[in-house]
Amino acid sequence: MTLIKTTFGRRSFIKTTALAGGGIMIGFSWFASCKQPSPEQVKSLPDEWFEINGFLKIGDNGLVTIMSPNPEIGQNVKTSMPMIVAEELDVDWNNVIVEQAPLNTAIFTRQLAGGSQSIRQGWDGLRMAGATARHMLKEAAAKNWEVPVAEITTEEGMLHHKNSGKSAGYGEMASAATAIPVPEEVRLKAVEDFKIIRTSRKNVDGHKIVTGKPLYGLDYHREGMLIAMIAHPPAFGLKLKSLDATEARKMPGIKDIFTIKTYEDDYVMSMFDADAFPELVVVAGNSTWEVLNAKKALKIEWEPFEAYTDVFAHYGTGEEMPKEMPAGRENSADHIKEMENLSAKSAKTVRMDGDPGKAFKEADHIVERSYSAPFLAHNTMEPMNFFADVTEDKAELVGPVQTPEFMEKAVAARLGLPLDKIDLQMTRQGGGFGRRLYGHFVVEAAVISKKMKAPVKLIYTREDDMSFGNYRPAYYATYRAALDADKNLIGFHVRAGGIPESPLFANRFPAGAVDNYLAEEWAVNSNITVGAFRAPRSNFIAGAEQSFLDEVAEAAGKDPIAFRLELFKRAENNPVGEKNDYDASRYAGVLKLVREKSGWGTNSAPNTYRGVSAYYCHNSYVANILDMVMEEGEPVVQKVYCAVDCGIVVNPVAATNLVEGGTVDGIGHAMYSGLTFKNGAPEQNNFDKYRLIRHKEAPKSIEVHFVKSDTKPTGLGEPPFPPVMGALANALYKATGQRHYHQPFITDKPIKS
Repeated sequence: MTLIKTTFGRRSFIKTTALAGGGIMIGFSWFASCKQPSPEQVKSLPDEWFEINGFLKIGDNGLVTIMSPNPEIGQNVKTSMPMIVAEELDVDWNNVIVEQAPLNTAIFTRQLAGGSQSIRQGWDGLRMAGATARHMLKEAAAKNWEVPVAEITTEEGMLHHKNSGKSAGYGEMASAATAIPVPEEVRLKAVEDFKIIRTSRKNVDGHKIVTGKPLYGLDYHREGMLIAMIAHPPAFGLKLKSLDATEARKMPGIKDIFTIKTYEDDYVMSMFDADAFPELVVVAGNSTWEVLNAKKALKIEWEPFEAYTDVFAHYGTGEEMPKEMPAGRENSADHIKEMENLSAKSAKTVRMDGDPGKAFKEADHIVERSYSAPFLAHNTMEPMNFFADVTEDKAELVGPVQTPEFMEKAVAARLGLPLDKIDLQMTRQGGGFGRRLYGHFVVEAAVISKKMKAPVKLIYTREDDMSFGNYRPAYYATYRAALDADKNLIGFHVRAGGIPESPLFANRFPAGAVDNYLAEEWAVNSNITVGAFRAPRSNFIAGAEQSFLDEVAEAAGKDPIAFRLELFKRAENNPVGEKNDYDASRYAGVLKLVREKSGWGTNSAPNTYRGVSAYYCHNSYVANILDMVMEEGEPVVQKVYCAVDCGIVVNPVAATNLVEGGTVDGIGHAMYSGLTFKNGAPEQNNFDKYRLIRHKEAPKSIEVHFVKSDTKPTGLGEPPFPPVMGALANALYKATGQRHYHQPFITDKPIKS
């Protein structure tokens, strides 16, 4: 067992007796959620709950409610997080329900869905919340029965005293427990005693999702609300010049047409306020169809803008940083040329070990390859939307956003209202992938509602979303490897950059495994706005790195897995440098596991071509082996083996789903997706032009294996996404004899059998 101080986030604990039916409530600030009550459960709830924004409640009937302050974007925290609380509380999982809490920055911290951190950062706090409630219930029972608390045991929501034969449900002791002081420390369960954690539990919203119950922002409806849509410049580098809405105003159902500025000029933005087009045209009316038609009838002139500088407050530090927005209308063809040129020149040195120059000068053989990837649109299933009802003294907001705490502050600043007058409620989100970190659309909805003096739901069309910005950046990387006469790797050099940021992680593998190592980076300013995309930066550099390592292994005459394991052994036993940000033994562990489970080298089917990769990001390790066959001259992904080390797996079925989804997503983007620009305008603005993976193109089978671990959980929403791109490229080479260096692979080179 582990002792944990309850002073961890102590402000998160709130105890009250103000519960109808004599229940106990313990609030906590580290993300939780479980499931909405069924009609039968609702009937059995106490008549009144004492409500705050985030808490654990125990009713006198034994039911437990955990209110969740965290956004649910499909990563299944709404099931997995309350499992952690229920485990330490020692309650029957069938007696746990959930309600989504609204935002409350006075109580909760990090109300954010991003960085694959929800379970990792919530682990201790969630366990503490459950364990503390359990301790207080035991204390109450001991006092009531006049026995030592050490003799009280619990099981599935029941308290027992073996010597006296007394038992009671949690609900019977809930009222008495409210008089028990919150302990200074509580004892957590030993990992081997887990009964709920590490068992598979179905998505608690699953039935509602598949039966179309209202869960998402687009489902939200308020009687009398208006529908609003926006028109923004058709190209980056342009701004509004003039608006003629004469004809559009005459159309049925239209209430008003006007322009807004999303943010005031002197507003210091957070990184989540990224906004490509600060001045927009708004159409507001009675229905989506009427507004959409009026929007098409607008006559708008756009003009080039001059270069300017925005100021952003750095996430975490608050440090103000300038961000340059150059003038001009950019083209993808020019981007490629500029990236190629910069990748051929010396750049900013980020890390250097040994003497790389000497190693390359004395090398017997040098392998050099360049890789690129285009901009990508997030393309969440549910386009951006938000409801707002703003009056003179308050604002109510409802919808899907990954950063509610930041957007609440942005809305308060924009409307000139105190923070406590902003009520932001979160809905389930139809996809995030980083796009909903940037909540300008929340502020837009609030500004529109204030102008209309009416409740409004702002809706983006697919074209609006795909052409508004906040894309995955375009990237380029050149790798060089130096081999001696015995084909040993003696030098490694990576020079990487992008528009407008570099994808380089200088301290990741193979840093630490090569005596002579050089990492350089560069970046190109752009007025095309970018943002976090699932596994930021890793989503390109992993595939490039893993493709290159296969070529180096081939040049060295070595099996690609054996080659990697040699490097990991060096990094584990005699590492180079002190800043290596990975655990070489865990890294090697997933490679060994996937090699074993796939039968690598001994069990491949006839006419099956295999590619391997492994990568570390978001504190987790993932290795893939991808099996490919050729059918009528076309590559078909037959099977993908995945080995994952993410520490303790809270909910195996949900974790498996995340790995499967990330694997399909990675294959799809590497193979098919790309966003290009001509004179500043996106050339793909809907799915007729932007290629996503189809059902028939997904792997026929995905086999997932988790490393058995007692380590605290780490990230899982993003780590399965990047490495499979390298496995795909390496399998394509085996199947076709051609290397693929530029994503999407489908347009890189003709694929031949």
